[in-house]
Amino acid sequence: MKLPYLPTILFIALLFVATATAQTKRYDATWESLDQRPTPPWFLDAKFGVFIHWGVYSVPGYGQVGEYAEWYWNRIATNQGKYAPWREFHKKNYGEKFDYMDFAPRFTAELYDAAQWAKLFKRAGVKYVVPTSKHHEGFALWPSAEASRTWGRPWNAVETGPKRDVLGELATATRAEGLKFGFYYSLYEWYNPLWKTDRARYVREHMTPQFKDVVTRYQPAIIFSDGEWDMTSKEWGSEALLAWLFNETANKDEVVVNDRWGKDSRHKHGGYWTTEYAAGLKDGAHPWEESRGMAFSYGVNRAERIDDYKSGREFIFTLIDLVSRGGNLLLDIGPNGDGTIPPIMEQRLLEIGDWLNVNGEAIYGTRTAGRSAQWSDGKRPDQQYGEYMVKYKLMDQIGQQPKDGPNGSMAVKQVFFTQKPDALYAITSGWPGKQLVLRNLKAPANATVTMLGMPGALKTSVNQDTLTIITPELGPDEAPSRHAFVFKIAGATALPEK
Repeated sequence: MKLPYLPTILFIALLFVATATAQTKRYDATWESLDQRPTPPWFLDAKFGVFIHWGVYSVPGYGQVGEYAEWYWNRIATNQGKYAPWREFHKKNYGEKFDYMDFAPRFTAELYDAAQWAKLFKRAGVKYVVPTSKHHEGFALWPSAEASRTWGRPWNAVETGPKRDVLGELATATRAEGLKFGFYYSLYEWYNPLWKTDRARYVREHMTPQFKDVVTRYQPAIIFSDGEWDMTSKEWGSEALLAWLFNETANKDEVVVNDRWGKDSRHKHGGYWTTEYAAGLKDGAHPWEESRGMAFSYGVNRAERIDDYKSGREFIFTLIDLVSRGGNLLLDIGPNGDGTIPPIMEQRLLEIGDWLNVNGEAIYGTRTAGRSAQWSDGKRPDQQYGEYMVKYKLMDQIGQQPKDGPNGSMAVKQVFFTQKPDALYAITSGWPGKQLVLRNLKAPANATVTMLGMPGALKTSVNQDTLTIITPELGPDEAPSRHAFVFKIAGATALPEK
């Protein structure tokens, strides 16, 4: 009997077996086993997430400029050396006898609207949302029984302050907008009575059951662990905790985790590697993510002024740079204690979203093209990877260039590259002028090149490994976006750097 559809049937059967095998894969409580788990593809495709530092520290909302305001309790408790001004601020405004924990009833979140937050994030082009479930202060944004039990007083957002499950509300609203939801979780708590007296009991009786509770309730797609640096992953019980996460939970196939599970684990064990307020990593050899606030702090800092904030253009270039090297950007906001997001933070997010609305094809779902950014004359920048973004040397260069492009865009000719299977994307940090010359590429002789946001193909010429693109003539109001422009080269790839 003839079986004309056997190849199709066989393919489906093999696919079913492969899927079933992936779903039934179990991991031992050892790094050797856990590190074999692949990073779920959604994280590699998402590229852009929003970090949210929100808690009792958002009520004073203060820090010395250049410091993390979410460390307020620790700084006023230290009360010496460079942290003395924090204590002076606290004494002047709240009194010598006002205890940090007395801020909790003032953390009312009366203007908090999770749906409004989620809609803002979607407009900003964000693909995943990572709020603090609790920071090092130990205050939980969900009805954590462990928080109030070990602290001996109401220390979660349902029993005091908002008297709402603010974390659960955001989980629901985020998913309603089609975004991935996860959370930040601090392993340690500065002044938890158990932590101060018996760390083994703290891990066994507080941290482990609390972590399992918040995971089971909200089934996160991503977990940003932190506060791991005082003990090894063995002492934290991290391997057993992750084996439970990857084997037993409802979200086991989707969840992505970072590398902060013990003082021995960063950039060695776990899921994606993390950096903060840094350059990121050199390439995409391992999944990674850079996180940073919009000024100097993650939590809201009322002492920061407009000049402390980076511009929307700088964040757009930061995102492009990180993605071109295989990384993600987790950009932080610090809401106020009343639940409102400072308008300057909303504006920065929406400016990024406007750019992504036109050019997101060159960001989402891409991979590194395996080469550094270059000038349009084919030369590489003399800075090390990412250094020009962290120190904003690129911004200084932009400021020295004439505004001769559409919409007053700067005539800067630095180019970043991202890759999809069917196309190479060249992203220019400013208007490239009348033509864009790209070297060290493999492109079809009749390469189809388009500019994202503009109709029709552009005129090109190919000479060995050099592609010349004739850019469109655009008036001041005709550019499809601001700051950076994307040229899509069908069928092209970047050659290894010479």
